[in-house]
This record gives sequence, structure tokens and C-alpha cells, in this order.
Amino acid sequence: MFNGRRLYIARVRRGMTSKSLAENAGIGVDTVTRLEQGRNTPSDDTLFRLSQALDYPLEFFYGDMVDEIDIGAVSFRSFSKMTAKDRNAAIAAGTLGLLLNEWIEERFGLPQPDLLDLSRESDPEAAAMHLRQHWGLGQQPIGGLLSLLESKGIRLFSLSENTASVNAFSFWRGGKPFIYLNNFKTAESSRFDAAHELGHLVMHKHGDPKEDRSCEREADRFASAFLMPSDDVRARISSNVTTDIILRGKMRWRVSAMAMAYRLRSLQLLSEWQYKSICIELSRRGYRSGEPNGIEREISSVWRKILAHLWQERITKEDIARELSIPLDELEGLVWSLTRARDNPSISSRANFQIIG
Repeated sequence: MFNGRRLYIARVRRGMTSKSLAENAGIGVDTVTRLEQGRNTPSDDTLFRLSQALDYPLEFFYGDMVDEIDIGAVSFRSFSKMTAKDRNAAIAAGTLGLLLNEWIEERFGLPQPDLLDLSRESDPEAAAMHLRQHWGLGQQPIGGLLSLLESKGIRLFSLSENTASVNAFSFWRGGKPFIYLNNFKTAESSRFDAAHELGHLVMHKHGDPKEDRSCEREADRFASAFLMPSDDVRARISSNVTTDIILRGKMRWRVSAMAMAYRLRSLQLLSEWQYKSICIELSRRGYRSGEPNGIEREISSVWRKILAHLWQERITKEDIARELSIPLDELEGLVWSLTRARDNPSISSRANFQIIG
């Protein structure tokens, strides 16, 4: 039976309005609306036109009801900068991720969630330390953050949005935590985004983060404290802070130079005047828009293992996309940037998928 909600998901995923889809498919706008609302059943010719316009397999539109994501349960990084179009496209990607996750969990045993419910903790700094203690991390810098999150049962997916307005988002579904990351930014910024979403998962599990901008500030403070524990920072950095000390510190804690400077300001190791002066100098050196000589981008341990096992069984990405009835580019968008060193352009997509997964 034709599923109108799947047509809606495909449309918003492709960033189309009802009007633009109708024009591309050569049908009426009202037809698109009625089909999405389940009021009509399309003819074979109409559905073929829609499939071609969206570049989605015909079989996708005949699938079961999808486990759609409630936007009210999702926390978005930089929500205020996001257009409705970008938000809806990201949510649709999240829905496709749930389809893929269900397929994976039917075949593999993934780690069970091991997160704390810190919704009653009002201090993000204390929340970060509670979780570090629970995970036995002490005060040391975290090397592989993504691998750590996966080992604690967080399901990680990537986003293929080529825009910095959709940084990351997270939500709980069926007792399992999900984080979607857009690696459009630097490796350091992506790490901070992941820690930021971790803050939402443990501190705002029962709330609606997008309705309260203070939740975004809390998640930022959580991420800063989680990645740069105060005791370790104070032990390593004196009060006589220079720009070069900031740059050495960013490499130890694997954060951006600006995040390092802000952390020192919040710990009162920099005065407001020193902080502003250092930020000006960092901008002059190119650290406002990027991270010169940055760290290597982190990749997923779980996805590499899953894809490697599937490849040993001669199951390719094309096979997975076919079983899920989703476009190949959507599948790649959900896992690709998590399974390769994206900053290394010498690795081809096809070879990398087959060798490591």
C-alpha cells in the first residue's frame, strides 16, 4: 500500500517544497498534498514521476509506516541559525537513520546505553564531572571521543548537509540515545558538537531543549568541562597565558583554539582584556574560521567494524540501500563521514567502504 508519509519524508529530505516537487514531477501541487496526507492513491505514472523527481526508489513509497522523529524531542546545535527547510531535512535524515539502525540491530549486538540521568543537576560543570566519574575517566584528556560515546551505547550517525547551520542534533528513542553529527566543520568543532549533544542527552532528557536557549548554554558549558576538566587545565596552565600556550593546550585537549581560550576565561585564568586580546591574535592567525594544523578527524569504531563484517559476507552498501529501499547517497550520508578520514582526499569512497567495511 502506498505510504504518504514516506513521500513527505523523501520530499523534505531533498529540500523541496510541495510546489517545487510538483513542478519537477509535472503534476499538480494539490496532488502532492493529497498524496502526502493519504487522501489519494497515486497512479503508476504519477508515482514514477515522483520517484524520478526525488531520485528515490519506487519501493520506498510502499514501505511500512516509519518511526518518525518528534521535533519536540530533538535538541539542535545552533537552532537559531537554522531555516525550517534545513531543520526538516535534518529530521528526515534522522528518520532514515532510525530505519538503518533497526536493520543493524537485527544483525549486530550493539553496546547498551550507560548514561546518567542528570536532569536534576543544575550545574553543567558538576554534571560533566559526575559523568566522567561514572565512566572512570578521571581528569585525563579524552583521545577518541566518538569511540567512547559508542562504547557507552550512543548510536552515532553523520549528516550530509553541506551547511554549518545544521551542526548536530540528538534525541532519545526507545531508551536509546542518538547523536547525528555534521562534519562540515573542523575536526575540533565536531568533537565539541558531540560533547555538546552528550550534555543534552544527560541533562535535558525530559525537556524540550529548543524551547529554552539557556539549555544551549548549559550544553556548551557541559561540553567545555567534559573535554577540558578544570583540575587538569589548572594543573597544566599557569596564570601567565599567551597565545602559544593556548595553541599547545588545544592540542592536548583536542579542542579549537577559541574553545580553549574561552575555557581559560571561564576558569578565570584569563582576564577579560587578555581574553579579547588573545582572540584577536587567534583571528589574525586564522583560528576564527578554521584550525590551522588541526587534529585528525575522528571516525567511528562501531561503524567500521559493522561495515568490515558485512563486506566479509559480501554485503555491500548497495545491498543495504536496496534492502532499505533508500537511495545510495542517503545511506552514505548517514555513515560516510564517520568511517573515513574525511580530511584525507586521497581515499576514494568506493575503495574505502570495501577495504574498511
